[in-house]
Amino acid sequence: MVQLSDSSVTWDFVIVGGGATGLGAAVDAASRGFRVALLEQSDFAKGTSSRSTKLVHGGVRYLAQGDIGLVVEALRERGLLKKNAPHLVKNQRFIIGSYRWWEKPFYALGLTVYDILAAGLAFGRSLPMSRRKVTDEIPQIVTRGLKGGVLYHDGQFDDSRLAINLLQTAAEQGAVCANYVKVTGLTKDASGKISGTDICDMLGKRTYHVKARAVINATGIFVDDLLKMDVPGSDSIVRPSQGVHLVVDKSFLGGDTAIMIPRTSDGRVLFGVPWHGKVVLGTTDTPMNESVLEPQALDEEIDFILRTAGAYLTKPPGREDVLSVFAGLRPLAAPGKNSDGKKTKEISRSHKIIVSDSRLVTVTGGKWTTYRYMAEDVVNRAIAATGLPRRKCVTKRLHIHGYKKTDNRESFSHVYGSDYEKMLLLRQENIGWTEKLHPRYDCTGLEVVWAVREEMAFTVEDVLARRLRLLFLDAGAALEAAPKVASLMAKELGEDAAWESAQIEAFTAVAKAYCLNPEQSITH
Repeated sequence: MVQLSDSSVTWDFVIVGGGATGLGAAVDAASRGFRVALLEQSDFAKGTSSRSTKLVHGGVRYLAQGDIGLVVEALRERGLLKKNAPHLVKNQRFIIGSYRWWEKPFYALGLTVYDILAAGLAFGRSLPMSRRKVTDEIPQIVTRGLKGGVLYHDGQFDDSRLAINLLQTAAEQGAVCANYVKVTGLTKDASGKISGTDICDMLGKRTYHVKARAVINATGIFVDDLLKMDVPGSDSIVRPSQGVHLVVDKSFLGGDTAIMIPRTSDGRVLFGVPWHGKVVLGTTDTPMNESVLEPQALDEEIDFILRTAGAYLTKPPGREDVLSVFAGLRPLAAPGKNSDGKKTKEISRSHKIIVSDSRLVTVTGGKWTTYRYMAEDVVNRAIAATGLPRRKCVTKRLHIHGYKKTDNRESFSHVYGSDYEKMLLLRQENIGWTEKLHPRYDCTGLEVVWAVREEMAFTVEDVLARRLRLLFLDAGAALEAAPKVASLMAKELGEDAAWESAQIEAFTAVAKAYCLNPEQSITH
């Protein structure tokens, strides 16, 4: 395989950013037959792409805002994603409880329109429900004043697991993907057009120059960093908005149906979504002034989610009930000089593509659901801008790595899809790897070894945060599992005891921010 360090190679595409958009672009370009390199400064999906509400959806809120084009686009892509990654995307039932006489017919009408817009890719029919049926599906919903509700269907998934499968799909299509590789500069030819990137291998501490015909800036909340490398002093195009989620025990809903609260005190919607045996509550929309890899939830955001969820659940969750708290930053359009002062929740989630004078192609905005269409669009624009040969996009029907139809989602193992049986073969190498990492969870050493060998995991955080999701499900349990994970990884990677200690220390520093209760970071 061609290496990034091979200075004789000119890549058709160098894609900067290993989140949903960058990985999607790598799959798209490689599957068209182009020579593709993807570079990620940290781990794949380290930022926004691992911190979503875990929904593949058209966006009921966008329908209410009248953004029909985005809703239709997202509903189409939702259907394609379920077809191409059925091991990760499932049909999730949602209920909107009705507490005023007009709410049931109002939401039933709106959600019927939602179904119609999905056309042949609808997940199921929206239906009005009686009070009793609502309480049967969500036993913990507040019944005082409840008059019934409306059932609708959307998609639910595991975001960073999809990112890892996209990484594997891109590699299968011939792309070379590298995490922990940071772009430190852009190079240009005599006419001022982008000709490549300077990069630093953060693990090996080596630097290289990578030649490219087209460079795509898909760095999400960090797009301005690359734009300023291209044109120093240029205005920022992104203003980050923070979304926070709290993870609590599944007993707070009492069933497998999600709840959607259509209008919170700040005019947003709030979800309570079953996910890997827990419930994800969120989200918020808080304007922030800077982009960071590890954003942290504000107390007021945590209190807002607990207060809002508590108004609809018979057992209101408290801080002591939160197993994990995580925050993500959305790359929203920065307010311009003539901004009309739109609140962040009102800014369109449609993606935007900018082609600079140097032919740097930047994509920003969008959402996980539309990653495939964003990738198709940005690759097409890059081809047009740089004169690369036109080749047809094939990703509408391209199965994503791990593709496997399944209805059994009782354990975490379903996220591996067709890889699961291969992973179990590792038992023949070392039966000790079947030991659980934590007594309350099913994950074992097999998954750790697999993550290192097959999923490009290099740190304890890579494994516990984005491969096994334990940090997002139960931060206290993840901290307790960290020493076992570090030991297994050290043996796989040929590292010593000092590496193990450093990894545990580094992971502990990150994981403490996911713990809402001090005792979680000491013992659980």
